[in-house]
Amino acid sequence: MFLSLFSFFFLSCNNAPVAAKSTPPGDSTFCYKPLSQSQKEHYLQQILPTYNSLLGNAGFNGAILIAKNGEIIFEDYKGVINYKTKEPITANSQFHIASVSKTFTAMAVLRLMEQGKINLDADVKTYLSAFPYNNVTIKNLLSHRSGLPNYVHLMEGNSTETFRKKNKRGKWVTYSRVVKNNNIKAGLVTNKDMLQFLIEKHPAIESLPNRRFQYCNTNFALLALIVEKVTGLEFPTYMKDSVFTPLGMNNTYVFSIKDTAHYTPSYKYNFVPYGIEKLDCVYGDKNVYSTPRDILIWDKTLYTNKFITQQTYQLACTACSNERAGTHNYGLGWRLFTYPTYTIPYHNGWWHGNNAVFTRLVKDTATIIVLGNRYNPRIYKAKELANIFTQTTDTLQVEE
Repeated sequence: MFLSLFSFFFLSCNNAPVAAKSTPPGDSTFCYKPLSQSQKEHYLQQILPTYNSLLGNAGFNGAILIAKNGEIIFEDYKGVINYKTKEPITANSQFHIASVSKTFTAMAVLRLMEQGKINLDADVKTYLSAFPYNNVTIKNLLSHRSGLPNYVHLMEGNSTETFRKKNKRGKWVTYSRVVKNNNIKAGLVTNKDMLQFLIEKHPAIESLPNRRFQYCNTNFALLALIVEKVTGLEFPTYMKDSVFTPLGMNNTYVFSIKDTAHYTPSYKYNFVPYGIEKLDCVYGDKNVYSTPRDILIWDKTLYTNKFITQQTYQLACTACSNERAGTHNYGLGWRLFTYPTYTIPYHNGWWHGNNAVFTRLVKDTATIIVLGNRYNPRIYKAKELANIFTQTTDTLQVEE
């Protein structure tokens, strides 16, 4: 089903007619400049060929939404959400957004910081007393600079370890081998199980804290536990009551072990479904289910002070890893393309057959959202659609 929407979908200010304003994104008085009919048609004519080439005519099973100035200028829903029931994908179909979930976890933590409940410079032990590693701060978790081992690699049943030995020439060489883990908890793993595994097994760190960037799902699974600790609520409940429902994101929720009876599988490229697997109930790093329209609400919220302040959002979009020169970086819960005069915050995701893209072209007040439930790496090429708004030719590859 293809929809081209030209309805006005912008925010009003003080119940007055919307007008173009020069206020920066994030200002509490920020309003979008409405698009003319000719502008919307212009953008649509540029979007369609690129979309059809990248996804529309290339086996896409999912949903896409592109917005400019708060208005949906293109959306499309293709395929089925469940191959067994043949239920078609619609605007209300909920997709596992994988690591795009990290944007929600991070912003929830930063909001609790604003409320004085979390200190970014505090040691993780301040909130999780049994945490077995030293000198890891909340900010280290948010920026993937903790040096912690990745539970995803350790708790699936097998793990990869490295070792060094001399080769035939007598030179020391690093090798790797797969090791079977026989002491992993049977059944589905929760966040608390993950923490208990770290406490009991104390797997070696990858690096000392704050030495380097290393993307690690453990960081955000721990952040979800910290949210639970300081709020006294289970993470899915807190996110529903304090984030999704107040913002009107009525098709968004956090999947947990309580939801396994209602699990909808994602699919491999050859249509083989993924069943519930060992790590599928760990949240914070993943497990938000949502729709493109709900994510657009999230995007629009971040232009205002409705959820967090502009100062805090700018903190989240400030590059934290500058050991190496380059355009790719990471802030607090956001991947970043850092250019000399502007930054593009984004996050992509992958989990089993799910692929997700959420790109915020803040300078251009445009948004690209793509969600799929049948594995399709072409989804990540959706960044090429950004060129329509930035008016630049950008060949940089996104980070999955």
